[in-house]
Amino acid sequence: MTNSDEWVERFPGLSRLEPQTKQLLLSRSTIISVPSGVTIFGPGNSPENMLFLLDGTVRVQQVSETGHEIVLYRIHAGESCVLTTACLLAFEDYSAEGITETEVQAAAIPRAVFDDLVAQSKTFRNFVFAAFSKRITDLFLMIDEVAFQRMDVRLADRLMALSNDHGVVETTHQKLSVELGTAREVISRQLQEFQRRGWIEQARGSVTLLDRMQLEKLAQQAA
Repeated sequence: MTNSDEWVERFPGLSRLEPQTKQLLLSRSTIISVPSGVTIFGPGNSPENMLFLLDGTVRVQQVSETGHEIVLYRIHAGESCVLTTACLLAFEDYSAEGITETEVQAAAIPRAVFDDLVAQSKTFRNFVFAAFSKRITDLFLMIDEVAFQRMDVRLADRLMALSNDHGVVETTHQKLSVELGTAREVISRQLQEFQRRGWIEQARGSVTLLDRMQLEKLAQQAA
């Protein structure tokens, strides 16, 4: 686990803060730990804290009124949540949900401290808006993928990204459909086609990549 006295140094933008501002963050922050599979925020909830992720991964996904899901982005160690930032700035409730994919450790900063620092510290404000801008750009790229790119290209790209060192993706057809914002049946048909070509092998709860070269060649069309 991360030493709470040092967590600010894990974020390049925060490490450049004035000493008194750093001390304020350290003294007013609470280090929290959350197990895997927990929904840490969701639609209708108002953020009470700004979270800075120290360890683990959080998946942020949107769920429609009909139950359709799509993964918007993931928060990794050394990052903050742009949706939380937006909700804090606009005094709005969450419109998506955040779910821990691993055990997570984070530094929680109360809303009042966040508001004061955004108003008073240019360095902190620059950090917040730089992270915000990067994530918004990523979201526009995702919209472009969903709207304009072929599903086989997107699926090959996602399989490559999610595979471990042994070429195995621990997932299900349903989870992949959420990743790509499409129906499970569409994913099943495309995986069957990849298997027919000899590119992958499917088992319950996993996909093994057999021909990474062909998958990577197809995935490169997403660039």
